Amino acid sequence: MATTNTKTRGRWRSLIGLFVVMLVMLGSVFAGTKWSDATWTPKLALDLEGGTQVILQAVTTNNESVSAEDINQAIEIIRQRVDSSGVAEAEITSQGGQNIVVALPGRPSQATLDLVREAAQMQFRPVLYFDSPEAVDIEDPESDADVDVEEPTDEATSPEGEDSAPSDDNSVEESGNAEDESTSDAVETEDASAEEQDGTDTQDAVEQSEPQDASDLAWITDELLEEFYALDCTDPANLTGGGGLKDPENPVIACDMDGEAKYILGPMEIPGSDIASASSGMQLNQQGQPIGGWKVDLKFNKEGGDRFAEVTTRLSSLPDYSTWLSNPTASAPNMFAMVLDNLVISAPSVSNPILDGQAEISGNFTNESANQLASQLNFGALPLTFEVQSEETISATLGSEQLAKGLLAGLIGLLLVVVSMFVLYRFLGTVTVASLAIAAALTLLSLMLLSWLQGYRLSLPGVAGIIVAIGITADSFIVYFERIRDELRDGRNLESAVEVGWDRARRTILASDAVNIIAAVVLYFLAVGGVRGFAFTLGLTTLIDLVVVFFFTYPVMRLLARTKFFGQAHKWSGFHHSSLGLDGPRYVGRGRVAVPAKKSAPVQYNEDGTRMTLAQRKAAERAAANTETASQSARKDGEA
Repeated sequence: MATTNTKTRGRWRSLIGLFVVMLVMLGSVFAGTKWSDATWTPKLALDLEGGTQVILQAVTTNNESVSAEDINQAIEIIRQRVDSSGVAEAEITSQGGQNIVVALPGRPSQATLDLVREAAQMQFRPVLYFDSPEAVDIEDPESDADVDVEEPTDEATSPEGEDSAPSDDNSVEESGNAEDESTSDAVETEDASAEEQDGTDTQDAVEQSEPQDASDLAWITDELLEEFYALDCTDPANLTGGGGLKDPENPVIACDMDGEAKYILGPMEIPGSDIASASSGMQLNQQGQPIGGWKVDLKFNKEGGDRFAEVTTRLSSLPDYSTWLSNPTASAPNMFAMVLDNLVISAPSVSNPILDGQAEISGNFTNESANQLASQLNFGALPLTFEVQSEETISATLGSEQLAKGLLAGLIGLLLVVVSMFVLYRFLGTVTVASLAIAAALTLLSLMLLSWLQGYRLSLPGVAGIIVAIGITADSFIVYFERIRDELRDGRNLESAVEVGWDRARRTILASDAVNIIAAVVLYFLAVGGVRGFAFTLGLTTLIDLVVVFFFTYPVMRLLARTKFFGQAHKWSGFHHSSLGLDGPRYVGRGRVAVPAKKSAPVQYNEDGTRMTLAQRKAAERAAANTETASQSARKDGEA
C-alpha cells in the first residue's frame, strides 16, 4: 500500500509542478501589466503591425565616395544601436548603394529614432584609467572598489613589425597599488604624491592642477570618477552607442563595445578623418614569412601622422600594463583608445614612438576580428553623416486580415486534429485536447514574457511555426498512444502497458523532437528576415511539446489507467478490443498479418470486455472443439 501511495504522489507531483510553473508565468505577466509595460498579447512584428520607416542617405563633407563596405559598416552600427535599445524584428537594409532603409515595428520612441539618424564618428583618445565593466558602489563601506581589470588584447607596434612589450599575465589581475590602497578614494597627481611623502593626507583631498597634456591624470575629477564607477557596461542599454559627438576638448567615460571593460579617456588627440587607410593581414617576420598571427595595418595622412608621432612618443614613456597595475594612481597606462560611435573598439598599448604615421596593431586577433577592426577604422576615416531623405509611418505589409486568416487556418488544423483523435481513440482523445490546451497556454505565456522582457515580436512566419507545432505535438501523443495499444494487444493490462509503452515511446519522441530542434537552430542562425521568426517559434514549441508530454500527458495516463472506465477497457475508452483491431485482420510485423478468428474459435475476451483467464480460454477451446465435432458428424449423416 505504501508503494502504491508513493507512485500516486509521484504522478501528482509532476502535474502540480507544471501548474505551479504556469501560475508563476501568469503572475509575472500580470505583475508586468500592472507595474511595467507588459501586455496580455505578444507584440507584433513589422509585417503584422506596421511601424516607422526612415530612409537615410550617407554623405561625406569632403565629397569622397561612399563604398558598399562603408554602407554595410553603417548598417552594422545602426543595427547595434537598435538591438541594444530593445527593439526587435527591425529591418535594416541598403538601397541603391547610397541609402539605408530602417524599418522599426510598432511605435518606436523618439530616443530610438534619434539613434537611427545620428552619424557615427571616430576619435583617438588616450586611456587614463580602465576597470572591469560592473558598476561599483563606492559609498558602500563593504564594497570592494579594487575590482579586477582586464588586460588589453591588442598592441601597437612599429612599422618594422617589432612587437611592443606584451603583458606578463593574460589573466585578470587585482587592481590597486603596492600598498593595496583603494583606487576609489582618489586619483593622485604627481604633486599630490609628493605631498604624501611630506606627511600630507591625500586620502581626504586631491590637489587638482591644470592638466599638462591629454594623458595627465588631473583630468580625472571626483565627479568623473564617481560617474565612472556608477557606469555598468554589462547593461545592454549602455552599449547602444550614439548620443552625439562627445566634446573633443574634455575627458569622457566609455564602454568597450563588447561590454568587457570601461574606460576613462582623455581629450581627443586625433580625429578619425586623419586615417588614410586600414587593412588586415597575417603577421610577417623580417624575412616576410607569416608567423601565424593576424594584424591590422593603420596609416594616417600627413597631419594625422604628425599628431600620431607626438602621441606615441608621449605614450611610450608611460608604464606598460604590468607596471601600471602595481600603481594605477601614479600615471596613465601607455594605451590609446579607438572610439567609434562613443564605444571603444580597441585599446592597444604603445611601447615605441611611431614617427612615420604607419602603425601595426597586433594581438589576439583572428582573421574575422582583424577584418572587422580594419573595416571599422576605414569607416571612421570618412567624415560621414546621414541625411534623412524621408520618414513615414508604414502600414502592415500583411496586416490584421492576414493574421486573422493565419489564425483561422491554425484553428481549422487544430479542429481536424481533435476530431481525428476522437475518431481514432474515442474518449482517450480528451487527453490530446487537454495536452494541446496546456501546450497552447505555455506557448502564449512564453511569447508574452519574451515580448515584455526581451522585446520579442511575433511575425507571420512565427505564426506559421506555431501552426506547424500543432502537428508536432499531436504526433507525440499518437506515438505514445499506439505504443500503449501495442502492449495491450500483447496481453498486458493497462497500467503495465502505460509504463512499458512510455519507456519505448519516450525514445522515439526524444529523437523526433531532437531533429526538429536541430533544424530550428540551424535555420535560425543561417537564415535571415522572417525565416528566423519561423525557426524561433518552431524551436520554442518543440521544447514545450517535450515539457507537456513528460510532465502532463504521461502522468495523466498513469492516473487514468487506475480508473474503472479506462482500466477495464470500456467500449468508448479507446482500449476496447474492438478498437485495438482484435476483431479483424491486423498487421503483426515482419510482413505477417493475423487472420481473424473463426466464429467457432474460442474468444479471447469475456462478454464484459475483460480478458479471459487461462482456464476460461481452455474451456472455450473444448466447447469449440465439441461444436466442431458435432458439426462434422451431422454433415456425414446428411451425406449418408
